[in-house]
Amino acid sequence: MLFRSMDTMRLTVKSDYAIRALAELAARSKGGSLVTAEELAEAQNIPRRFLLGIMAELRKDGLVMSHRGVDGGYAFDQLPEKITLADVIRSVDGPLAQIGDERPGEIAYVGAAAVLADVWVAVRASLRAVLEEVTLADLAAGKLPPAVDKLVRDPEAWQPH
Repeated sequence: MLFRSMDTMRLTVKSDYAIRALAELAARSKGGSLVTAEELAEAQNIPRRFLLGIMAELRKDGLVMSHRGVDGGYAFDQLPEKITLADVIRSVDGPLAQIGDERPGEIAYVGAAAVLADVWVAVRASLRAVLEEVTLADLAAGKLPPAVDKLVRDPEAWQPH
Protein backbone atom coordinates (compact mmCIF):
# COMPACT_ATOMS: atom_id res chain seq x y z
CA MET A 1 0.00 0.00 0.00
CA LEU A 2 1.29 3.43 -0.87
CA PHE A 3 0.27 6.91 0.10
CA ARG A 4 1.23 10.06 -1.76
CA SER A 5 -0.05 12.67 0.65
CA MET A 6 -1.84 12.77 3.96
CA ASP A 7 -5.29 12.68 2.33
CA THR A 8 -4.63 10.18 -0.48
CA MET A 9 -4.29 6.53 0.36
CA ARG A 10 -3.69 4.18 -2.54
CA LEU A 11 -4.79 0.60 -2.16
CA THR A 12 -3.53 -1.72 -4.88
CA VAL A 13 -6.02 -3.48 -7.12
CA LYS A 14 -4.53 -6.74 -5.87
CA SER A 15 -5.43 -5.91 -2.25
CA ASP A 16 -8.87 -4.70 -3.30
CA TYR A 17 -9.54 -7.94 -5.20
CA ALA A 18 -8.22 -10.07 -2.33
CA ILE A 19 -10.42 -8.36 0.25
CA ARG A 20 -13.51 -8.51 -1.98
CA ALA A 21 -12.96 -12.19 -2.82
CA LEU A 22 -12.49 -13.11 0.84
CA ALA A 23 -15.54 -11.08 1.90
CA GLU A 24 -17.53 -13.05 -0.69
CA LEU A 25 -16.01 -16.30 0.57
CA ALA A 26 -16.99 -15.37 4.14
CA ALA A 27 -20.57 -14.66 3.02
CA ARG A 28 -20.87 -17.91 1.04
CA SER A 29 -18.91 -20.45 3.07
CA LYS A 30 -21.30 -21.02 5.94
CA GLY A 31 -20.79 -24.42 7.50
CA GLY A 32 -17.39 -24.93 5.88
CA SER A 33 -18.72 -25.35 2.34
CA LEU A 34 -16.24 -24.83 -0.49
CA VAL A 35 -16.56 -21.95 -2.94
CA THR A 36 -14.93 -22.08 -6.37
CA ALA A 37 -12.67 -19.40 -7.79
CA GLU A 38 -15.16 -19.03 -10.63
CA GLU A 39 -17.97 -18.23 -8.17
CA LEU A 40 -15.83 -15.69 -6.32
CA ALA A 41 -14.58 -14.09 -9.54
CA GLU A 42 -18.06 -13.83 -11.02
CA ALA A 43 -19.68 -12.50 -7.84
CA GLN A 44 -17.10 -9.72 -7.45
CA ASN A 45 -16.29 -9.11 -11.13
CA ILE A 46 -12.62 -10.08 -10.69
CA PRO A 47 -10.59 -11.57 -13.55
CA ARG A 48 -10.41 -15.31 -12.76
CA ARG A 49 -6.74 -15.79 -13.66
CA PHE A 50 -5.71 -12.82 -11.51
CA LEU A 51 -7.84 -14.14 -8.66
CA LEU A 52 -6.19 -17.57 -8.84
CA GLY A 53 -2.78 -15.96 -8.29
CA ILE A 54 -4.12 -13.97 -5.36
CA MET A 55 -5.72 -17.05 -3.80
CA ALA A 56 -2.40 -18.90 -4.10
CA GLU A 57 -0.71 -16.16 -2.06
CA LEU A 58 -3.48 -16.20 0.53
CA ARG A 59 -3.19 -19.99 0.74
CA LYS A 60 0.58 -19.78 1.20
CA ASP A 61 0.06 -17.40 4.14
CA GLY A 62 -2.51 -19.71 5.76
CA LEU A 63 -5.57 -17.53 5.29
CA VAL A 64 -7.39 -19.97 3.00
CA MET A 65 -7.10 -23.60 1.97
CA SER A 66 -7.98 -25.13 -1.34
CA HIS A 67 -9.35 -28.50 -2.36
CA ARG A 68 -8.91 -29.81 -5.89
CA GLY A 69 -11.30 -31.81 -7.95
CA VAL A 70 -14.85 -31.63 -9.23
CA ASP A 71 -16.19 -30.61 -5.83
CA GLY A 72 -13.15 -28.47 -5.04
CA GLY A 73 -12.89 -24.86 -4.10
CA TYR A 74 -11.70 -22.58 -1.33
CA ALA A 75 -12.46 -22.39 2.38
CA PHE A 76 -10.92 -20.46 5.23
CA ASP A 77 -7.95 -21.94 7.04
CA GLN A 78 -8.88 -19.80 10.05
CA LEU A 79 -12.09 -18.15 11.16
CA PRO A 80 -13.14 -15.06 9.15
CA GLU A 81 -13.75 -13.38 12.52
CA LYS A 82 -10.00 -13.60 13.14
CA ILE A 83 -8.81 -12.34 9.73
CA THR A 84 -8.50 -8.57 9.50
CA LEU A 85 -8.23 -6.44 6.39
CA ALA A 86 -4.66 -5.69 7.48
CA ASP A 87 -3.87 -9.43 7.40
CA VAL A 88 -5.13 -9.68 3.82
CA ILE A 89 -3.26 -6.59 2.63
CA ARG A 90 -0.02 -7.75 4.24
CA SER A 91 -0.44 -11.18 2.62
CA VAL A 92 -0.71 -9.89 -0.93
CA ASP A 93 1.14 -6.55 -0.79
CA GLY A 94 3.42 -6.50 2.26
CA PRO A 95 3.56 -3.76 4.92
CA LEU A 96 0.65 -1.36 5.33
CA ALA A 97 2.80 1.75 5.00
CA GLN A 98 6.20 2.40 3.49
CA ILE A 99 8.20 5.45 2.50
CA GLY A 100 10.22 4.29 -0.47
CA ASP A 101 11.64 0.97 0.66
CA GLU A 102 11.60 1.88 4.36
CA ARG A 103 8.95 1.28 6.99
CA PRO A 104 7.84 4.14 9.23
CA GLY A 105 9.97 4.03 12.34
CA GLU A 106 13.06 2.94 10.41
CA ILE A 107 13.65 6.38 8.92
CA ALA A 108 15.57 9.18 10.58
CA TYR A 109 15.38 12.77 9.41
CA VAL A 110 17.46 15.71 10.53
CA GLY A 111 16.89 19.37 11.23
CA ALA A 112 13.47 20.85 10.59
CA ALA A 113 12.21 17.52 9.16
CA ALA A 114 13.21 15.44 12.21
CA VAL A 115 9.65 15.16 13.52
CA LEU A 116 8.46 13.90 10.13
CA ALA A 117 9.48 10.36 11.15
CA ASP A 118 6.89 10.60 13.93
CA VAL A 119 4.24 11.75 11.45
CA TRP A 120 4.79 8.64 9.29
CA VAL A 121 4.51 6.42 12.36
CA ALA A 122 1.23 8.18 13.25
CA VAL A 123 -0.09 7.62 9.71
CA ARG A 124 0.72 3.91 9.98
CA ALA A 125 -0.97 3.78 13.39
CA SER A 126 -4.13 5.38 11.97
CA LEU A 127 -4.21 2.84 9.13
CA ARG A 128 -3.81 0.05 11.66
CA ALA A 129 -6.61 1.48 13.82
CA VAL A 130 -9.03 0.76 10.98
CA LEU A 131 -7.51 -2.11 9.01
CA GLU A 132 -6.67 -4.21 12.08
CA GLU A 133 -10.16 -3.67 13.49
CA VAL A 134 -12.33 -4.69 10.52
CA THR A 135 -12.57 -8.44 9.87
CA LEU A 136 -13.81 -10.42 6.90
CA ALA A 137 -16.77 -11.52 9.02
CA ASP A 138 -17.64 -7.84 9.55
CA LEU A 139 -17.71 -7.28 5.78
CA ALA A 140 -19.79 -10.41 5.16
CA ALA A 141 -22.26 -9.24 7.82
CA GLY A 142 -22.37 -5.73 6.34
CA LYS A 143 -21.52 -4.23 9.71
CA LEU A 144 -18.46 -2.29 10.83
CA PRO A 145 -16.98 -2.24 14.34
CA PRO A 146 -18.23 0.75 16.38
CA ALA A 147 -14.94 2.70 16.29
CA VAL A 148 -14.74 2.41 12.50
CA ASP A 149 -18.44 3.10 12.03
CA LYS A 150 -18.00 6.30 14.06
CA LEU A 151 -15.30 7.46 11.63
CA VAL A 152 -17.56 6.74 8.63
CA ARG A 153 -20.46 8.68 10.15
CA ASP A 154 -18.38 11.86 10.42
CA PRO A 155 -19.48 14.01 7.42
CA GLU A 156 -15.97 15.44 7.19
CA ALA A 157 -14.63 11.96 6.39
CA TRP A 158 -16.53 12.02 3.09
CA GLN A 159 -15.19 15.41 1.98
CA PRO A 160 -12.27 15.52 -0.47
CA HIS A 161 -9.50 17.92 0.43
